[in-house]
Amino acid sequence: MFVVSLTYTVALSEVDQYIDAHIAYLEKQYAEGHFLASGRKVPRTGGIILARANDRAHLDAILREDPFYQAGVADYDIMEFEPSMTAEGLDGLKK
Repeated sequence: MFVVSLTYTVALSEVDQYIDAHIAYLEKQYAEGHFLASGRKVPRTGGIILARANDRAHLDAILREDPFYQAGVADYDIMEFEPSMTAEGLDGLKK
């Protein structure tokens, strides 16, 4: 499992030019089972994605499809972790 932290590198007005394409990208990744949760940071300086991938190389390939990545409007910080405890109803997140 991975936590992906996006940090915008340009003004929000430039980020917003890609928001519709980014949302379509997110929807595709949810449909394919790669993304489990996502949302904006508060304040809006980027976003967070909780992702599942076979390995880091697979995740990197998935992230290269993001219009934000392709436009260079965000930096990506990726942390891998293995969930060992979850809230009730989220047992499927554990290995």
